[in-house]
Amino acid sequence: MTDRQKPTRWWAELLLLGLVYGAYTGGRLLARGDVHLAVGHGLSILRTEELLGLDFERPLNRLFSQQGLLGIPADFVYASLHYLVTPAVLVWLYLRRPRHYRSARTWLVVSTLLGLVGFTLMPTCPPRLLDAAQGFTDTMAQYSAYGWWGAEASAPRGLGGLTNQYAAMPSLHVGWALWCGVLLWRHGRHPLLRGLGIAYPAVTVLVVMGTANHYFLDAVAGAAVMAAGYAIARRLSARANRPGAQAGARAAGFRGTAPIVSGGWDTSARELLPAQRPASDEDTAAAAR
Repeated sequence: MTDRQKPTRWWAELLLLGLVYGAYTGGRLLARGDVHLAVGHGLSILRTEELLGLDFERPLNRLFSQQGLLGIPADFVYASLHYLVTPAVLVWLYLRRPRHYRSARTWLVVSTLLGLVGFTLMPTCPPRLLDAAQGFTDTMAQYSAYGWWGAEASAPRGLGGLTNQYAAMPSLHVGWALWCGVLLWRHGRHPLLRGLGIAYPAVTVLVVMGTANHYFLDAVAGAAVMAAGYAIARRLSARANRPGAQAGARAAGFRGTAPIVSGGWDTSARELLPAQRPASDEDTAAAAR
C-alpha cells in the first residue's frame, strides 16, 4: 500500500533534478584541472594504497582484462547502470514511497554537489590512464568493439572529448550506488529489493576497480561523500521542520478556522463565545445607561 500524498508535482521535481544535473555536468567539465597535477594525485593515491596493502584494483583489473566473460559485462555495468538505476530509484520513491522522497532527493543533490567540490579541489587521473608501467589495462578501450562507448571514455563514440576523465576522486559511481542500496534496503518491502540494495553497491565497487576507472580509495571517498551529504540533508530537514520555521504557516492556518470551545468541538458562526459575539443594539443601549 502506498502513501496517498505525492511530495510535489512531478514536472517541478523533474525540472529541479535536471537543473542540478546540468549544473553538475557543466561544473564537472569546467573543473578538468591540470593533467600533470591529476596524474600526480593518482600516483599518490596508488602509493598510499600500496603502503597500506589496499591496492585491490590491481588484481581485479588483471582478472577483468584477461577474462572477457567478466570484463565485457563489467564495462556495460559501468557505462549504463549509473545513469539508469539512480533515476529508477527516484521514480520508485516518488510513486511508491512519497513520504520519503524529498529527504532522499535532498540527500542525493547535496552529495552530488559535494562530489563536484572534490573533482574541483583534487583532479585525479584514474588507473586506466596512468602510464602502462603501472600495470593497468583500460578495459573500456580493450572491449570497446562490444559496446557503444569509445576508446576514450565510457561516453558514446566520438564524445569522449566532452567528458572530464580526471574526475576519479571521489567515485560518484560508488556514491550513487550506495544511495540506491540504502534506500532499497530501508524502504523495499520485498526480499528481492532488499537483496538488490546490498548487491548493487557491492557489484559497483568491484566494477569501478576491475575496469580501472577508480582506485579503492576513490570508492571509500564516494561513500564518505554520501555520509556527509546525508548529515547535511538531515540538518537542513531538521531546520525546515523546527517550530519557528513552521510558526508562520500555522498562524496562517489558524486565522481561517472557526473558534474552538472546550473539548475541541468546532462552533458555528452563531455559536461564538460571549466575548467574541458582536455587540447588538440592545447591548449598546444598556452600556450607555
